[in-house]
Amino acid sequence: MADSAGGAGGAGTVTERLLDGLPAEAVLTDPDVQAAYARDHAGFCPAGTPAVVVLPRTVEQVQHVLRTATATRTPVVPQGARTGLSGAANATDGCIVLSLVRMDRILEISPVDRIAVVEPGVVNATLSRAVAEHGLFYPPDPSSWEECTIGGNIGTASGGLCCVKYGVTAEYVLGLDVVLADGRLVSTGRRTAKGVAGYDLTRLFVGSEGSLGVVVKAVLALRPEPPRSLALAAEFPTPEAACDAVCRIMAGDGGPGHTPALLELMDRTTLRAVNELTRMGLPETTEALLLAAFDTPDAAADLAAVAALCQAAGATEVVPAEDTAESELLLAARRSALVALERLGGATLIDDVCVPRSRLADLLKGVTAIADRTGLTIGVCAHAGDGNSHPVVCFDAADPGEAVRAHAAFDEIMALGLELEGTITGEHGVGLLKKEWLARELGPVGLELHRGVKQVFDPLGLLNPGKLF
Repeated sequence: MADSAGGAGGAGTVTERLLDGLPAEAVLTDPDVQAAYARDHAGFCPAGTPAVVVLPRTVEQVQHVLRTATATRTPVVPQGARTGLSGAANATDGCIVLSLVRMDRILEISPVDRIAVVEPGVVNATLSRAVAEHGLFYPPDPSSWEECTIGGNIGTASGGLCCVKYGVTAEYVLGLDVVLADGRLVSTGRRTAKGVAGYDLTRLFVGSEGSLGVVVKAVLALRPEPPRSLALAAEFPTPEAACDAVCRIMAGDGGPGHTPALLELMDRTTLRAVNELTRMGLPETTEALLLAAFDTPDAAADLAAVAALCQAAGATEVVPAEDTAESELLLAARRSALVALERLGGATLIDDVCVPRSRLADLLKGVTAIADRTGLTIGVCAHAGDGNSHPVVCFDAADPGEAVRAHAAFDEIMALGLELEGTITGEHGVGLLKKEWLARELGPVGLELHRGVKQVFDPLGLLNPGKLF
């Protein structure tokens, strides 16, 4: 869509109308600057050329943007820090890119109510450090937590390393202020510890990828800050043996299972890539490395119990971290896994398949078979305690045949996840990358209901068009 009035509502280009309610510095029209806002981190997802990029600082400015978009029938693509991996933040031709990164205030931290009230542009790590000063803890911690924003986390229903114990973003969003497609402001949810009034519209917005409204404020639940965690690393002769250890840890051995603060897996390909990136000296001869950590008062005893379970599952070596600093190094290695794998083949397609924990070994075995059949390198890192794996297909994008095989491998992995009673995305979202697969997972009735919900909130189809379905 060109930068014009486009429909009802009077004269003037979209940019001119936006400038009627926005300061000049909030409206970006330079093509080179706009190009920086055209896409997120997902490779091979198409991105269009926006008509204009806007960076509001207030709710009223966001409302002005949405009213202008409605009046001119101009699509709007909401964005956070663009660290996503599914193309959900990619621009469409002629759209308004609505970047929320300048709405970055922490409005309130309440130790009594154990909540934080924030604007969408607050960076995850910034919030985590701010609440820690009050002895509190915001658990969702995506690997990109030093860059990603709370608004983006809400839009994609992000997870992270600590989900096995603490859960995902949706479980910490109590209430939202959302600007709807026509510019109206709605408040959902609550700031109380309990509340069941009406439909749960808050949960509906979480994970909607900006397709139903634009989040401008969030009320987030906090927890008391736990003790510093201690970790161990266990080496296994096969990924399947590591998955067996995961099952033993979660089920226990003749008693209640364990709830580690994190339970992460990296295969040999990932370990090699992380070593090349970080020079950490992780063991490259083992087929799988399992990281477990506890933030309990008696973390050492919990780790000892988990170490015994790992050994029973066939671990060749189990090494507890000596202190919290060494534990943090192990976690830093895991956080760098996706970045490290991206450097292996020049291009990557990152899957995000989540299966029941009891089927994780079947998934990894299937991924190995897919890699062998396609002749491609596929590294796997996983939030093993959640059954959420990230098989990363590495390939040379300049080789047309290899690129075709990579896309086929990516699709085969998603099909395998559904076959194992899983889901196509555990935390990265659908965006453009997986929209065809979402239709397969939902089925025709589920897809019809999704489209009906979209019609209620966005009857003109202006919010993040072409994403999800």
